[in-house]
Parts: sequence; C-alpha cells; structure tokens
Amino acid sequence: MRWVAYMPLRGGSKSIPGKNVRPLAGRPLFAWSLAAAIDSGCFDEVWVGTDADAIRQSVASHFGDRVRLFRRSAATCTDEASTESALLEFAAAEDFDVLCLLQATSPLTRIDDFRTARGRFEEHNADSLLTAVRIHRFFWTDDGHALNYDPLKRPRRQDFAGTLMENGAFYFTRRAVLEGGNCRLGGKIIMHEMAADSAVEIDEPEDWTLVERLIERTRSGG
Repeated sequence: MRWVAYMPLRGGSKSIPGKNVRPLAGRPLFAWSLAAAIDSGCFDEVWVGTDADAIRQSVASHFGDRVRLFRRSAATCTDEASTESALLEFAAAEDFDVLCLLQATSPLTRIDDFRTARGRFEEHNADSLLTAVRIHRFFWTDDGHALNYDPLKRPRRQDFAGTLMENGAFYFTRRAVLEGGNCRLGGKIIMHEMAADSAVEIDEPEDWTLVERLIERTRSGG
C-alpha cells in the first residue's frame, strides 16, 4: 500500500498576497503542516505541486530531497479551478494507493494527527477520511429551523455532544475513490477529530495574527 502526501500550492493569492511563502512565526506558511506530515512517518513520499518558481525554491531550500516537486499546469491554478482538478492532475502523473491532501492554510496540524488518522483509516478499512473539530454551538437555517438540536428539549452543555465541523486540514483518499467520483470523499468515509484550535484556517489577514498567537502560546507552554 503506497501512501503519498500532496500539498497543492499556487502563486496567486488575493486575500493575502504571497501567503504560501510568507513567514508565519518564523517559517513559511507551507512549512508547518508539511513538516508535520514528513515527521509523522506516515507517507512513502511527500510532494508539493505549484506553478510558482518562488514557491519551488522555498520548498527546496527548507526541505531539500525530503519533499518532491510537481509542476502544476496553469489550468489548475486559476481562481475558478477546484482542488479536485489539482488532485486529479497529480494522480494522472504519479503512483499511489492512498493520497493525502495537505492544506497549507492549516498550520496547526500536528504530527500525531496524521498518525492517529492513518491508524483509524486502516482499522476501519475506510475509503476516505476528513478532519473535523467538535463545535458546541447550536446551528440554525435562515428560515428558522434548528439543525442540530431540539429547541423544545434544549440540552445543557454537559449533556450536548456537539457537532463535528470539517476543518479542511487534510484528507485521505483511495485512488479508486478519487478517480471514480472526481472527488476527495467517497465510499466509506470516516472522520478524524482534531484539537479545537485547528478550526482556524488562514484565509484572511486577521487569521494570520490569531494563528501566530496560538503558535507562540504553544511554544511557551501556555
């Protein structure tokens, strides 16, 4: 069984220009989850796919031959292109049985997340896996319908299991699922629950400051 991790990056970013190589708490954004994937020992190969020479150079500078580089086509790097298009492009060129989609925008992913998730994936003979965090909040539709609780039997917090929210940190997908449905999720889907702080994804400038504070707090043992 060949396990491969793949982080698709592109040079363009409108909300935070150059965010993938911008320093976050002392290292480029991409380096945080990429290093955790490498150090987990879960993958036969770890790849970064990009259209940008600056990203290629930065990845090579930080990780050397521990990370392989894939040249993405312009078609998969537009604002409209789906992540699945990047995964399928990679799948057409490289060999794997299980592909892990790594997200650079989730720098709080930990080594043990990959190890635990892989263990669950194999234990349950799953076809795909997504990561999630547990949210203890009540959700509603715009037209006034409760989604995850009964308002007539409002539970106390200690009696409320909460709701799992997809956090987009990483995904596992068997090749047959990806190519058969053109989607990262399908077949027998399971979840790996992550720490609450991993709910933060870096998409806007204010997310950057928050994540830096979380990283520094972890470093200081807070």
